[in-house]
This record gives sequence, structure tokens and C-alpha cells, in this order.
Amino acid sequence: MRADARGGEHGREPGGEPAGGGVPTRRVLGRETLLVLALSLGASGLSALISFVGSLTRPGGLKDQAARLNSSYAPDRPWLDLTWQLFGIATALVPVLLVAHLLTREGPGGHGGPGLRGIGFDLRRPGFDLGWGAVVAAGIGGSGLLLYLGAREAGFNLTVVPESLPEVWWKIPVLIASAAQNSVVEEVIVVGYLLRRLDQLGWSPVAALAASSLLRGSYHLYQGIGGFVGNVVMGVVFVWLYRRWGRVGPLVAAHALIDIVAFVGYGPVADRVDWL
Repeated sequence: MRADARGGEHGREPGGEPAGGGVPTRRVLGRETLLVLALSLGASGLSALISFVGSLTRPGGLKDQAARLNSSYAPDRPWLDLTWQLFGIATALVPVLLVAHLLTREGPGGHGGPGLRGIGFDLRRPGFDLGWGAVVAAGIGGSGLLLYLGAREAGFNLTVVPESLPEVWWKIPVLIASAAQNSVVEEVIVVGYLLRRLDQLGWSPVAALAASSLLRGSYHLYQGIGGFVGNVVMGVVFVWLYRRWGRVGPLVAAHALIDIVAFVGYGPVADRVDWL
């Protein structure tokens, strides 16, 4: 094998990355993908599994236990609580910045790759993204609620409490920001980034769809079997739509709308009904 003056075979550095930039070898891409997942939603999946095992082994049925989202970090100390809320949202977005950096490095000759634009997370088609996002949210949100209620009544799901924040002035903005953060992190990493890397690693479309969908289900397992199954189905639909559109923008919009309705609407509705 010919090695150039920079020490790598055929213009590659000893570690397997192209000396002049571009897409690294499969081995490097595989390690990179595992590290990104270990720093983000892969770790969340393992945490959710541990939480689910804890719920299963706790006395009482699953529906008698609660999975609480968007809780207070410092009750009765609103400014400290707000600081912690914003800190959590900001740090959760760091893996997205890492993905953007890694995708940008793909450019030939070190001139820069497409970055997040390459997976359709940009402002080129806002009307398309918001319009189709609303359509998808309506379909997924309604069916997801029915699945949750059925799974909980069957004893397969915990009772999900979307928010339990105090009634402070920043409650609604923080809930909206939390919904946006969830949608960006999940769709950019689990759909756009992961599918791109699995394609580059030579995975078949069916295998990549299964990996993305099962990963999405795994980090919702803390909610119970219903949360896992519902999000696997959502993952299949989202992967299919991404393959069709080539954009995560509509998926981010749909996910954000679903979570905003759940987070912001839970408090007023829960006070009036007992079936949630």
C-alpha cells in the first residue's frame, strides 16, 4: 500500500481519517456514531431501561406510578429553579452542536460539508416544514394519546405527568423551550444524523429504519410498554417521511407541536378531567 509524505495510506491519516478532510473510514464513522449516542440518546435509552426495571419491581401496578416530566428543580425558589431549567435545556442541545460540527467536517479538501443543512434542518422551506409538521402532529398526537390511555388502562404504562412546575411567570416559556429542545435533539440525532451515518456504514434501509425506531422507543421506556411501542411506531413513520422529504424540518416542527400541546395543555385539562 502506498503511503504519502504525511504518513497515511492513500492520503489518509494513521487514524483512518482523510488527510485533506472529507468522509472518514467506516471504522472511524462507527466509533463516532457510538460516541455521539453514548453522549446523548443512547445513554437516555439505557437510563430509561433501568428506570423501567425499577418500576416493574416496585410494589403496585405501573399505572399507579407516575413518570414526571418538566418538574421543579428548586421548589419555592423561582429564580434558582429558572436557572436550572435553562441550564438543562441548553446543555441538552450540546450533542446537536456536536453533530453539526461533525457533519460540517465532511466537506472535501477540508472546505466544509453541508452541516445540518444536509439533513434538512435549516430555514430554506419554513412554510413546508411548518405546514406538514402540523399535519403530522395532528395524526401522531391524536393516535398517540389513544394508545397511551389504552396502555395505561391495561396496566402496561405508567401515568405520565407532562409537567408539575409551580405557577410562575416563566412556566409557559420554559415548557415551550423544553418542547423545542426535545424535538431538535431527537429528530436531528435519531433521524437525520443516525440515518446518514448508517447509510455511510452500508446498512440497508430496513435495518437503519429498525435501528432508528427502536432507539426512539428505548429512551421512552421509562413510561412503560405503551411509551416504547408508541414511539417505535412514531419512529417508523418519521423515518419514512424523512426518506420521502429529505428533511428533518417537518419532523422537528411536528414533534415540537405535539410536546407543546402536551406540556402546556396538561395543567388546565388535568384539573377538569380524571382520565389523564
